[in-house]
Amino acid sequence: MRRLGELFDVVRSSGKPVKIAVVAGHDENVLKSVAEAQSMGIAESILYGDTKETEKLAEALGVDLSELRLIHAPDPLEAARMAVETISKGEADLLMKGKIKTGELMSLVLQKEYGLRTGRTLSMVSVFEIPSYPKLLIVSDAGMIISPDLQQKVDMIENTVRVAQILGIDTPKVAIIGAVEVVNPKMPVTLDAAALAKMSDRHQLKHCVVDGPFALDNAVSREAALHKGIESPVAGDADVLIMPDIEAGNVFYKAMVFLANAKVASSIVGARVPVVLTSRADNDETKLLSIALSALIALKG
Repeated sequence: MRRLGELFDVVRSSGKPVKIAVVAGHDENVLKSVAEAQSMGIAESILYGDTKETEKLAEALGVDLSELRLIHAPDPLEAARMAVETISKGEADLLMKGKIKTGELMSLVLQKEYGLRTGRTLSMVSVFEIPSYPKLLIVSDAGMIISPDLQQKVDMIENTVRVAQILGIDTPKVAIIGAVEVVNPKMPVTLDAAALAKMSDRHQLKHCVVDGPFALDNAVSREAALHKGIESPVAGDADVLIMPDIEAGNVFYKAMVFLANAKVASSIVGARVPVVLTSRADNDETKLLSIALSALIALKG
């Protein structure tokens, strides 16, 4: 897959739209994206939230609600509980965040009683279509794990590799990103990168090639890698970037979208079902692409 727009065709080709449980869907871009997903035949949505607010917003936006199912739950926490219960019962395929705080929603997802935990770390996987990069670029983590430790980075790699393979990349090249491309004992990120690279050499990390540490330039630019004398199958040709922390991931995400005209789709991976949990600043196109990506993950899970 070379373009994010291909997600729509692949999901449609399954012949079965996924079902989305939307929490507090009375948000402009959320409402527009779920209605468009419904009209495209890729998803059917159940919106848990303030029905009156949703209808009022839909009227202002000119959004047709006739094909969407609305369930009244004016309290966002109650809407979240109802949506997560729907997922838990197997009555929906993925969860989507609307006007509710991320922490409040994810705390419910992680409660053992709902059975959505898998034992793996949950991480945000973002897939970028960047005009200046020759292929889709998968990045983690821009919005979930604040400061991942070594085991969490292993789980992040496994989550991104799963998404990469769903997108048709059989053996993704994974670059562990830091400020420099050499191991420095004073920089713990570089020590983690070296450990992950060795784990990859010993096939402890499956179905991928992992190397690092890399500064961003020599992970995505062959010229930069050659200039610094870096010899690696990953250097300058990364499919996946694992960021050192949420700050680096978030800055990269917003720089690509707001300065580099990139398109992006994101999903929280690692739970029993994917979660569409995009930024409040993301537009309806990003949310729609994120629905399509999450739908494909749910279908191929």
